[in-house]
Amino acid sequence: MRNSILPALLLLSVLKSMTGADEVLYAQVGETVTLEPPKEYNPTAHYLYWYFGDLELAWRNPQGGSDINGGQDMAKWKDKLSLSGSSLIIKKIPEEQFGTFTCKTKPARDKIEKSYKLLKVQVSMNPASPLLPGDSLSLTCEADRPHSLKEPKIRWLNPQGDRVNNNVQHIVTATRQHNGEWTCVVTNDNKEKRSTITVTVVDLSPAPALPLYTSKFQSLTIPCSIPSDVSWEQVKAKGVQGVHWDYLSLGSSHISGDPQRLFSLSLNDTLSWQPDKNRGLTPVSSLMKGNLSLFINKAKVEDRGDYVCTMKFHSGLTLNRTVQVNVLQITSSPGTDLISGQQLNLTCSLGRPLSSDLQLKLIPPKQSYLQPLTSDHEPALLNIPEVGTGDGGRWKCELWQHSTLLTFVEITLKIEPKLSVWMLIIICSVTVIVLLVLVLVFILCHRRQRKMRHLRHRLCHCKNPKPKGFYRT
Repeated sequence: MRNSILPALLLLSVLKSMTGADEVLYAQVGETVTLEPPKEYNPTAHYLYWYFGDLELAWRNPQGGSDINGGQDMAKWKDKLSLSGSSLIIKKIPEEQFGTFTCKTKPARDKIEKSYKLLKVQVSMNPASPLLPGDSLSLTCEADRPHSLKEPKIRWLNPQGDRVNNNVQHIVTATRQHNGEWTCVVTNDNKEKRSTITVTVVDLSPAPALPLYTSKFQSLTIPCSIPSDVSWEQVKAKGVQGVHWDYLSLGSSHISGDPQRLFSLSLNDTLSWQPDKNRGLTPVSSLMKGNLSLFINKAKVEDRGDYVCTMKFHSGLTLNRTVQVNVLQITSSPGTDLISGQQLNLTCSLGRPLSSDLQLKLIPPKQSYLQPLTSDHEPALLNIPEVGTGDGGRWKCELWQHSTLLTFVEITLKIEPKLSVWMLIIICSVTVIVLLVLVLVFILCHRRQRKMRHLRHRLCHCKNPKPKGFYRT
């Protein structure tokens, strides 16, 4: 019995003191790495020691005491190491500190030892950012191979998160879609390490997928920008030649039309927009942040059309974005001041044909007996042969895309009641009476003036009247 127990105890002791399998970790130069102690480690029963090769870095005892070792050998580790509980944290690891770290515990009868192979993964790009659309971009992901272990698997993810290939190197022609964070995924022993690199492509922001819709007297921003993380010094270094806004009126062709130059960007030391033609638009104030947008304070029907934001480079590359602006308008014929019984024509229009997903809805005032009019055609027309006083008030024209209200415009009609025959007789009678009274007053005044002149004539008959007093005879 004793002979059978002794081998079992020896086997158990050997199993406990066996060195655990090496753990392979990947990191980039400058990253912060955290090494966790083995799962078998008991912080209340074990003394714990961290090593790099044969150099002891840190320790922790069962009473909770811990420290980072000092000494001349630890000079290169100064301010690089810290303990979080029993975990070893290596801050901003430099290239020379990649290698094998070991975690050991005591006492000897319950010894645990585990090694961590910290390997380097390096992600690079050529040429460096920023790039122009059309430039050739080469991305490289290199991962150290563990000794006596199979080579790690590498794959690339684009900024949208899609896998693009399983190679160390990925070569593409730069476009706006390549702007953002690229991720290199290194897989070893079912563990993944993700390393990122940021690619910046100098390109104009995409134009809105749909036209911009507004209405008369409403404000509107026409967007255009470059990436905010790209400085104007970098843009100038890429050979920018000019930046400007052009306008094409509704119905003009980009090929045969004659665009109007609105603004040109002065690329001197102090960036500023120089106006070419004043159409009531103003550039936004955040130019230094890459915002090239224009602002319309109160939209007019004349603002309908295409606005083109253009950036040209000395290499011959031209970047441009076209933004279509539609202004909704409602008009009343013969006007907004009407008399009950007059004919009325209301027109709601964008100035261009409606797409199949758009609808115009003309809504009368609440007191009107008329029902709302919905039209799939441009323009929406409403004819009222004889308007009534109930049709006066605020009319609204709305532009809908499926169940989304895009914009609306309002108009206020003033409708006076129609005059009846008796009202006309009364008005005419009052007018005649007022005229007769005025004539009578005039006659009386005239007679009074004549009477006063006659009285003065009777009182004075002397040709040379003398004043009263004593005279010498």
